[in-house]
Amino acid sequence: MRVRVIVIVVVAALAPCATSTRAAPAEQQRPLVIAAVGDLMLGSTFPRARLPPRDGRRLLAAVAPILRAADVAFGNLEGPLFDGGQQPRCTPGGILERNHGRPGGKTCWAFRMPARYGKLLAAAGFDVLSLANNHIDDFGLAGRHATIKTLHALGVRYSGPTGSVAHVTVRGVRLAVIAFATYKGLNDLRDLDAARALIGKAAREADLVMVSFHGGAEGRRAQRVPRREEIFFGESRGAVRAFAHAVIDAGADLVVGHGPHVLRGLEIYKGRLVAYSLGTFASYGGINVRGVLGRTMILEVALGKDGRFVRGRVRPVRQRVPGGPRLDRSARVLRTLRRLSRLDFGARAPRIAANGAISAP
Repeated sequence: MRVRVIVIVVVAALAPCATSTRAAPAEQQRPLVIAAVGDLMLGSTFPRARLPPRDGRRLLAAVAPILRAADVAFGNLEGPLFDGGQQPRCTPGGILERNHGRPGGKTCWAFRMPARYGKLLAAAGFDVLSLANNHIDDFGLAGRHATIKTLHALGVRYSGPTGSVAHVTVRGVRLAVIAFATYKGLNDLRDLDAARALIGKAAREADLVMVSFHGGAEGRRAQRVPRREEIFFGESRGAVRAFAHAVIDAGADLVVGHGPHVLRGLEIYKGRLVAYSLGTFASYGGINVRGVLGRTMILEVALGKDGRFVRGRVRPVRQRVPGGPRLDRSARVLRTLRRLSRLDFGARAPRIAANGAISAP
């Protein structure tokens, strides 16, 4: 019987994934463990250098052991790995209204990580990254293509550009990862027919499929998951609840979201786990990490050979100004996730134990 897993991320690169052509029967039976995180923007050289101490070599040190221990580690790369380009391209998602005393004034939020920072992501253990977000094209297609070239050289898989699917094989289990967003040239979470077709094809070719999405409104007031399309600064950010259900109906087994820069609730839908937003995981300057915006997590999910959710765990993480993820021993993230999950999903909200363990309701 075919094993299938699908993970969805609306609206992220670590060490190259180990690939094996054969695995012992006991190893093949062991659930596949995926560690998923939200937005990654390790520092930017635009409009001025905002880079972490020691050129970022210790920025991910506190969380890397957890990422490396998983069979597959995933995150959303919130911007290009690019050393060129002098002027940013202000994409619709990169322009936010900021008055600053000037009615109607606009600020272009653009990020550009040094290309060498790809090695930091690979060394931390990331196997697959989403390029489906509103900042990957901040410096045009040149920035996107440079990012893809860097990831390819490091052996880190990616998904995001229209039609792209990342393929990873671990212990003989074939995993497909597909990333969606709401921007031109990327897999579009608003086009459900195209999404179903892409997922169906991946499910026929792989044992497991994971889908990610970059969608939903942003900020402190965006922690709830509405039943409608979300509009943020005049642009559609998708109807993420409908999208998650549609892709699972089409064959996805795991769906993870990012983009709101805050945590959102968890849902068990038809035996599959949906995490509607994992928050901002690792940043340094440029992205606000004050208060709830700095509370995030590592989501560990074990998937059975039939693609169903077996178990999971939330590893609370916190960032303080100027940024950088650190494990958080407080239970605040767990309380937040329990509350949001119950409010939005009721009987479909998973149980979250005091140690972060996730189980089906």
